[in-house]
Amino acid sequence: MNIRNMTIAAAAVASIAFAGAAHARDQIQIVGSSTVFPFSTLVAEQFGKTTEFKTPVVESTGSGGGMKLFCAGIGLEHPDITNASRRIKKSEFEKCTAAGITITEVKIGYDGIVIANAKSADQFELTRQQLFLALAAQVPNEENVLVKNPYTKWSEIDPSLPDLEIEVLGPPPTSGTRDAFVELVMRKGARKFDFLNDLRGQDKKAFRAISDTMREDGRFIEAGENDNLMVQKVEANPAALAIFGFSFLEENRDKVQGSIVEGTKPTFDSIASGDYPVSRSLYFYVKNEHVGVVPGIKEYVAEFVAEKAIGPEGYAIDKGLIPLPDADREAMRENALNLAPLSM
Repeated sequence: MNIRNMTIAAAAVASIAFAGAAHARDQIQIVGSSTVFPFSTLVAEQFGKTTEFKTPVVESTGSGGGMKLFCAGIGLEHPDITNASRRIKKSEFEKCTAAGITITEVKIGYDGIVIANAKSADQFELTRQQLFLALAAQVPNEENVLVKNPYTKWSEIDPSLPDLEIEVLGPPPTSGTRDAFVELVMRKGARKFDFLNDLRGQDKKAFRAISDTMREDGRFIEAGENDNLMVQKVEANPAALAIFGFSFLEENRDKVQGSIVEGTKPTFDSIASGDYPVSRSLYFYVKNEHVGVVPGIKEYVAEFVAEKAIGPEGYAIDKGLIPLPDADREAMRENALNLAPLSM
């Protein structure tokens, strides 16, 4: 028997043993994205109030951190569901598969990533190229030679920008928001330079080493997974900006405002239409081997995908979730309720 078959066999034995330990834990455990956290918590609270099951425990660990915990194995010591503000990576899927885990993927809607500042300050109007120049570790100079980022003020990048020190609070590398920001802003901004766009075509790995590497000189500050803390920090410092999900902007519009990005404000309608350039899909993932062992998983999934939760008039929409189109939502719901296995 080769190593792969031995791993699958061991996982199958573990799964059978786990199934025999039914109801040893009677509360669903959920980890993952800080962006999905408020929606998941809302559904968990509603689920606990309206069913016979206990309210699930929801922990904000970041998308990457959640995937690591989720894919570590089958058993009561491992979480049942993980939230993510980006799609599962192939490497994560392969790790889950190697551990004998069958996954159901559930896309719940959309979210925008905002670059916010205090409502007491002037609203920023930015492009993705300007954001790349502000935040990348290396940037092109006038001769198109890469140099260590020399910019200390926004006005040095473009005279039309405020004469303020660059100070941006952002999520850590384990965050799905960070992954999405890098993909939607940093890479797009870098490609505005012809020689970097050419490099992307020749050597994608080399291009991403430039586009994806944030500066570490104190201008970009990793502020952890607590988006509420970032709101508090920019409110207290009108010169600072922060990167977080649209739902936190919605909840704190009395304190912070979103920057205009390439001429478009971050609003419910602009994200739903795709006009706002920094938007992404939100997900949660179910560990199918735990269904029927940990009570209530199928019922929790049904609550989350119900129209009353994520439909156009749903209670999660009031929290800032942008709904999927009707046909997509119906197809996703059927997939989720049937616990259809994900393949990649």
